Amino acid sequence: MSPQPAIDDMNTIVSLAKRRGFVFPASEIYGGIGSTWDYGPLGVELKRNVRDAWWRAMVQERDDVVGLDSAIIQSPLVWEASGHVAGFTDPLVECRSCHRRQRADHIADDTCPDCGATGQFTDPRQFNLMFKTFMGPVEDEAAIAYLRPETAQGIFTNFDNVRSTMRKKLPFGIAQTGKSFRNEITPGNFIFRTREFEQMEMEYFVRPQDGFTSLDYWREERMRWYTGLGLDPSRLRFRQHDADELAHYAAAVYDIEYLFPIGWSELEGIAYRGDFDLRQHQEHSGRKLEYFDDERQERFLPHVVEPASGVDRCLLAFLVDAYVEEEVRDETRAVLKLHRDLAPYKVAVLPLSRNEKLVPKAREVYDIVRARWVSDYDDSQSIGRRYRRQDEIGTPYCVTIDFQTVEEDDAVTVRDRDTMEQTRVPIAGLRSLLEDRLTG
Repeated sequence: MSPQPAIDDMNTIVSLAKRRGFVFPASEIYGGIGSTWDYGPLGVELKRNVRDAWWRAMVQERDDVVGLDSAIIQSPLVWEASGHVAGFTDPLVECRSCHRRQRADHIADDTCPDCGATGQFTDPRQFNLMFKTFMGPVEDEAAIAYLRPETAQGIFTNFDNVRSTMRKKLPFGIAQTGKSFRNEITPGNFIFRTREFEQMEMEYFVRPQDGFTSLDYWREERMRWYTGLGLDPSRLRFRQHDADELAHYAAAVYDIEYLFPIGWSELEGIAYRGDFDLRQHQEHSGRKLEYFDDERQERFLPHVVEPASGVDRCLLAFLVDAYVEEEVRDETRAVLKLHRDLAPYKVAVLPLSRNEKLVPKAREVYDIVRARWVSDYDDSQSIGRRYRRQDEIGTPYCVTIDFQTVEEDDAVTVRDRDTMEQTRVPIAGLRSLLEDRLTG
């Protein structure tokens, strides 16, 4: 039986994201700007948690990978050496009927996806995807600069700096997260494809003979990361690039694809780049970037395996996969069953009402939990509505303060998001219980 997407319509997540404060259209009060999005209070927490989970797995839990934060604006010579100035292009066509522009390789049956006209496209021309800008007060050829289209090149140009200062021996990696910019012809599908996005990339430097072995290792390692954070394995797969679709730098590429509502689409690429990048920068800069193995007395350019993913696209996959609608007591409960490491709020503190006896104790409990976890304090509407609201934004645990708390036992009720089971626990033991459940 073929796997099915978690939801049928991307609009379900788009609506949830706007309604609950995950993602808003950018510049919305001015009518918006095409395929550009702002992350709201919950979205920015979820995005940070995705990034932190990646960094933890790729850098902090390993002794063979270190981090870097390179500049968004690099020397234009970097992009000439990497091939981006000459070759980072997509084929562009324009519909003579509606004058909308499309990627030629995304057109089916020579039919315009906007107006339906057939056979009305201009001849394709190559369109460079880099955003061009100028440095300084004069806008001339000498002042041209580019917003980086990827974070990888900052890693390659810093290879020798990192190797020497951190005294790294092969194999080792350099990881980086940060904004990149691509002037996509046809962005869309919510935050799946945008012109401004955040990448998570790591370049793993190995001996030339170890390249394909390392590629296999990182394929499996990266797949484990996604399933470990809750993505359904049936909605994940590898797709190897055919020879005619390989990038100019790649000896082999595997995509990890996820079954989005729009179909199977790339979530992450794992590429064996050979020594292309270091060789290009060595030749163009005149700076030696070879690695010297003092034990074997060998000098060579390392080969590179690159796992590269996008924070935004990962976030979208986690949202889609976590969304569930359940029937509970003749009502539909919408719940985001996000992994506890990704949930924007880990705990919500809910006084039964705004009664003057309950609020001081509830604030006391809130201070206890927010000192350890990003938490929410919610006292508006009925307790049932608040439970549903926290379910829909993915909060793993709700802590309720009631009159029994202040009048009898100094205990609270802890409710589990997924099972809806409730546990009574003394306030003195609350932090320990939550610690076990959120980190155990």
